[in-house]
Amino acid sequence: MTARQVALAVVARVFDEGAYADRAFRAAAERLDTRDRAFGMQLAYGTVQRVRTLDAAIEALGRRPVRKLDPPVRAALRTGAYQLAYMDGVPAHAAVDETVELVRAAGLERAVAFTNAVMRRLAEGLPGFLARLHEETPQAAALLHSYPDWVAETWWRELGPDEARALMRAQNEPPETAVRTPDGPRVVDVVPPEWVESGYAWPQSRGSQLAGAAVGARPGERVLDLCAAPGGKATQLAAAGAEVVAVERHPGRARELERNARRLRAERLTVLKADALELPDDLGTFDRALVDAPCSGLGVLNSRPDLRWRAEPLPDLQLALLRAAVLRVRPGGTVTYAVCTIAAAENEQVVDALGLPVDDLGELGPELRHPRRPEFLLTLPHVHGTSGFFVARLRT
Repeated sequence: MTARQVALAVVARVFDEGAYADRAFRAAAERLDTRDRAFGMQLAYGTVQRVRTLDAAIEALGRRPVRKLDPPVRAALRTGAYQLAYMDGVPAHAAVDETVELVRAAGLERAVAFTNAVMRRLAEGLPGFLARLHEETPQAAALLHSYPDWVAETWWRELGPDEARALMRAQNEPPETAVRTPDGPRVVDVVPPEWVESGYAWPQSRGSQLAGAAVGARPGERVLDLCAAPGGKATQLAAAGAEVVAVERHPGRARELERNARRLRAERLTVLKADALELPDDLGTFDRALVDAPCSGLGVLNSRPDLRWRAEPLPDLQLALLRAAVLRVRPGGTVTYAVCTIAAAENEQVVDALGLPVDDLGELGPELRHPRRPEFLLTLPHVHGTSGFFVARLRT
């Protein structure tokens, strides 16, 4: 498969089969060399990320509802439109010709002329179409920057228009590459494989590392990590000297967590294969707990291109996990709540619903204080350059 064929396959699988972009790409790109792999990844992930804007352009200029197109034609036009709109290094004629060839290679000769006509209209009209889009309302900004309306409306309401626009722009840019090392966080261009294989470093965003640090684990303490896989924060807690019980219910993810713990030499870490909401009675009590809960992921949309189209808030599950953690922590202990999302319904409102006293985490960085609730932390991609994380620490 060529890089463009790989991108076509990924886009089709994400939108027609509900596949995850990263898994679909790994499966399709196994035989690509380094250069083609980079091109294919940019094209696949970028198309998935920008699909709302691309579809609007295809419908306006192609004069055909996207939903009525044959799936291979739809995927090909989306990747072709992405090249024309967002990949400056691809000549327009190459984007047009290669898109037509993708449709021909898919065995849809009857759609070749249509694809060619639409791509030529896009090549001519896309600059003007994009220039006419604006960001004066949340709905308009969502179309321009390719987000669901509800995400733009949430940020518009909670952060204000300027911050919301800046956040939308930032999460369409590639994320920084950060690792956790014994010497602290490091931002790098590329992670040397030997760093990971030797256990010196672990790929982990600075926002995620902040959440692990906020637990405040000390040597000799017993710490429960309720949602532990793949193990970045759990091994971070073990590195601080704590005895860590890391909970993961999915067998495959639990095995991955065990492998990662061995690689990082986290000898004080025990993996417990269990549902966090149904922990065994004989587990005992803990000094601290970390609940890095499942969430809508609105703080990591630049590293997970398909997430914006499948994201949903999960406040009920988050509150249930926090209550499960509180039951296992001794009186006077702490429960740290962390989510990689930027939305009050999954952030401060969940903490308020629990009703426990909270610690002031501002000592970890005054510039990281939550803009409305300074006792909490909130990293913002467009402000801090890392993934978006909300962090709170509660007292039992």
